Amino acid sequence: MPLLSLNKVSKRFDKTDAVKDVSLDVERGEFFGLLGPSGCGKTTTLRMIAGLEQPDAGTISFDDREITSQPAERRGFGMVFQNYALFPHLNVFENVAFGLRARHKPNAEIRERVKGALELVQLPGYEKRRVDELSGGQQQRVAIARAIAIEPALLLFDEPLSNLDVALREETRGELRELVTRLGLTAVYVTHDQEEAFALCDRISVMAGGRILQTGRPRDLYEHPAQLSVGRFLGRNNLIRAVRLSSSKAELGEFKTLAGGHTIRIPSSGQDLVPMNQPCILAVRPEHVVIRAIGSEAANSFPATVREINFAGATSSIKLDANGLLLEALALAADGVAVGNDCTVVLPPERISLLRDE
Repeated sequence: MPLLSLNKVSKRFDKTDAVKDVSLDVERGEFFGLLGPSGCGKTTTLRMIAGLEQPDAGTISFDDREITSQPAERRGFGMVFQNYALFPHLNVFENVAFGLRARHKPNAEIRERVKGALELVQLPGYEKRRVDELSGGQQQRVAIARAIAIEPALLLFDEPLSNLDVALREETRGELRELVTRLGLTAVYVTHDQEEAFALCDRISVMAGGRILQTGRPRDLYEHPAQLSVGRFLGRNNLIRAVRLSSSKAELGEFKTLAGGHTIRIPSSGQDLVPMNQPCILAVRPEHVVIRAIGSEAANSFPATVREINFAGATSSIKLDANGLLLEALALAADGVAVGNDCTVVLPPERISLLRDE
């Protein structure tokens, strides 16, 4: 039984559908992500979970109880906002204690919980500090301490790391994941940063235009996007326009690329999405494109010419032209490869995804 369930939840602002028919389940103890570009509806979805917005349609259930109309203060959820939402006129202690005082906890319990929460976020002894004396990273930790001090049934994050510099963001997300796991909390995390979502989340729903496009584990989403918009949003992809030559019932799917006229064969799983003689999109990640010596024999191999090599530190991006089909390969080392060289490019069948072309 999922801890949190949204069933066909929708929200409109004026004539705009901010969220449309969103359904998702979050399991107990799961770190769940809502990932998508700005304006896709992920924050509105989070605010409806928190009770800060009311859905126009659909239901929200928590721990097998419907909470769709329950006010935010009765849900017992902790939330960390993008701008931290700290009170500048209160010191660190009073900021962290705010939710506990609102719940009329005894002073002794408040002191103990605030102390424990600050220790968990590595800010022991900061109780009397003013908020404006803290760095951005410290303010973010105070906001997390305030959220966990109430011992929330569910922890909600709205892009809490987006205001931090890159190095601090990477350091803090590791600490955040470790903290949530250690406390045994369930979390829903909103972000537009796919690297952040991949590093933190057990499962992710990719959103666009107020809808969920695909839900799955980070690796599954990355390696097997279900449709074109997911493939474009999640990292770099070689997107190859092709026409299906084989029957959708064939054990091995056969496709002809529109550029270059190459034949590509892939296993038949999921290929019933595209009928015979219909256009489609094949996707393969640059790191899965293999470059071999000219004349090498392999499935989905064809001659190509190296057009460009871009060194990027740990990896090199290699641009290839296969009779008009432009591909990118990502290699740890570009030794023995030079611009103008002829080679054989290989697209491993098991690494190719067949996408819906919206």
